[in-house]
Amino acid sequence: MPDTTTASPEARKRLVSGPGLLLVWLYGVMVVGAVSRSAFQISTEFDRAPLAYSLSAAAALVYAFITYSLVRGGDRARRAALVCCGAELAGVLAVGTWTLVRPEAFPDTTVWSGFGMGYLFIPVILPVTGMLWLRAKR
Repeated sequence: MPDTTTASPEARKRLVSGPGLLLVWLYGVMVVGAVSRSAFQISTEFDRAPLAYSLSAAAALVYAFITYSLVRGGDRARRAALVCCGAELAGVLAVGTWTLVRPEAFPDTTVWSGFGMGYLFIPVILPVTGMLWLRAKR
């Protein structure tokens, strides 16, 4: 399949059609939530739970990159988003397990704590949905 990163905007937007539009919207909401949460917590109480707040900031960066890649469209952006969704899922599973096994390591929660329990489990559902959508758009 040819690389469509230099194609017309209509050709590149195929990632944000149909369910992809909902995916972009959900990732956008997660960007706003994670950025807001981490910026506030890092600026006001970083010394209380630096690991948790740093992980929330990392989650915000991951969400922002995936959102950008989905909006950008094209084969290279699709592949980058697919890899990032896989890394996101690995992060959610690792942090979610870590917060359950060693809760004392997290005096406060992260976006990915308890597999995203504080965010209605969207952090664990979203990367799986994203990977399925991105694979279908090959």
